[in-house]
Amino acid sequence: MSEATVGLENLTKRCSVLEELKLGIARTEKVMSEPMVRFENVAKRYGTLSVLDELNLDIARNEKVCIIGPSGSGKTTVLRMLMTLERINEGVIWVDGEPLTHMRKNGQMVPANERHLRRVRGKIGMVFQHFNLFPHMTALQNCMEAPISVLGLSRQEAETRAAELLDMVGLSDKKNHFPIQLSGGQKQRVAIARALAMRPKVMLFDEVTSALDPELVGEVLNVIRKLGTEHDLTMLMVTHQMAFAKEFSDRVCFFYGGKIAEQGPPDQLFGDPQHGRTRQFLSAVLEAK
Repeated sequence: MSEATVGLENLTKRCSVLEELKLGIARTEKVMSEPMVRFENVAKRYGTLSVLDELNLDIARNEKVCIIGPSGSGKTTVLRMLMTLERINEGVIWVDGEPLTHMRKNGQMVPANERHLRRVRGKIGMVFQHFNLFPHMTALQNCMEAPISVLGLSRQEAETRAAELLDMVGLSDKKNHFPIQLSGGQKQRVAIARALAMRPKVMLFDEVTSALDPELVGEVLNVIRKLGTEHDLTMLMVTHQMAFAKEFSDRVCFFYGGKIAEQGPPDQLFGDPQHGRTRQFLSAVLEAK
């Protein structure tokens, strides 16, 4: 084989590699330009009761969104559907540029199977109102269990990661305590550390301070503030803490009757709400404070 032929083959290979790199960069740029979370015409019903009706909501990467509204307006259902704890009746939910609730098969979108749900759901972490810690495990063990059983981390890797996260939430001295030995605020901080141990891209918070004594609320909100400023996380939070929502979020969504009645930057929504039901809700909540 002549030197010219070899040189031509090498050049062809380099061009092929370059084209693959360009395609890879283009795919990455496309994904990064898409919302981290998208609800597309999503509906949820329990029998004849419509809980959510044609929900369309995009949440950008690293955006912090607070959901507020009266009881029964569908706020928590949004989080539960995103965590696949509730099945949707219509529409599609997307996470990180790919469908969560559906999968592509033979060129068509079909309902997702359990394997697909687990894989995409792995990008999401959720902190619940009532902690949901394993009572027979210490704080450290609670944060180690899923990384070992789901992610396949070694016990040493999981323990190191769990200890770092407990230190981050201010509980390094409580790592060997069981949930019964912790205050409500401490339990909730362990729950946050446990969710972070799975390295999610999206964090969901469902009224995480509503079960706490008033004097313990601040310690949990401080941890959430820290997450918002120091970590690349998309955060979706259902809350009754109006002052925190105004200070913390990039956008506030007011839910009423299974729909987003109003949404916008916190200064706008709290300072000059346009929807009559938003004004009524905020007036009642803020007066109660």
